[in-house]
Amino acid sequence: MPKIKPLAGLSLDLDNQWSYMKTHGDPGWDTFPSYFDLVVPRILKFLRERNLVITFFVVGQDAALEKNQSALKSLAEVGHEIGNHSFHHEPWLHIYSPQQIEAEIARAEESIEKVTGKKPTGFRGPGFVVTQKAIEILIQRGYQYDATTLPTYIGPLARLYYFMTARLDSEEKNKRGRLFGTLRDGLRPIRPYRFRTEIDGNNRQIIEIPVTTMPIFKIPIHVSYLIYIGSYSRVLAILYFKIAILLCRLTGIHPSLLLHPLDFLGGDDIKELSFFPAMNLLSKDKLKLVSEVIRIYSNSFTIVPLRELARTLSDEESITTVEPKRYL
Repeated sequence: MPKIKPLAGLSLDLDNQWSYMKTHGDPGWDTFPSYFDLVVPRILKFLRERNLVITFFVVGQDAALEKNQSALKSLAEVGHEIGNHSFHHEPWLHIYSPQQIEAEIARAEESIEKVTGKKPTGFRGPGFVVTQKAIEILIQRGYQYDATTLPTYIGPLARLYYFMTARLDSEEKNKRGRLFGTLRDGLRPIRPYRFRTEIDGNNRQIIEIPVTTMPIFKIPIHVSYLIYIGSYSRVLAILYFKIAILLCRLTGIHPSLLLHPLDFLGGDDIKELSFFPAMNLLSKDKLKLVSEVIRIYSNSFTIVPLRELARTLSDEESITTVEPKRYL
């Protein structure tokens, strides 16, 4: 009888071309250039060939634009979970007022449900930025889980690299001051847990599913990072990922692996995003590496959308409960 593999999550942040340009400070982002017609069919084909159903975190602004709606509908029509990735995709939610945060979540939720027919029950903040107020709003709006946190110490290094290549004045850099997180984020748990907070005198909870980093070392293992390593050595990238998966198995962690559209797009597809790491690679070379990563992942775990992982975890009494102020 085959051994039952533990569950693991797989999600993709469906950031569009304009959102990368906006965060980078490039002109023309506000015309909302899109690569969805190219990348969404490519991603769906990849997943269909592997019989995978995953979670797509969608930006509300994209759902509100008619030119993107056919591509977004195609995700929901084949059964993929559609999550909320905010409306404007601005990775500075920490400077938003409570009213602005709620508007970001609610407006995206409405646009996504209108196009896909699916009301999101999961949220991921752009740039891995989450606040206690955002957690409280998600609970009040009936969300099943949040999947924003990235428990790593190297966020400031990633932000420094980004600032070195970006066209940003000091004010814009200040807005992005927590992009990719702070050193303190390395103190956050890797394994999923419950956030517990008091709302209107009542204790309320929500599952937090971190973007998994390598156990013990807390260095990133999301696929864009693996592709960056692979741009120097494919053998090293695969070895690095195999070590991470082994550590997840040994420590009993249900991992949550993160994909991005640029994992499926190369410099031969999108010239405007040449500033992004590993965009010097061809799409076919990226796809070979992504295919190998997913093969390794699926050999060790049963891959499910995050809603299914959250539902399973919510029934486990052993899952840790923490106060948001401890980590946010």
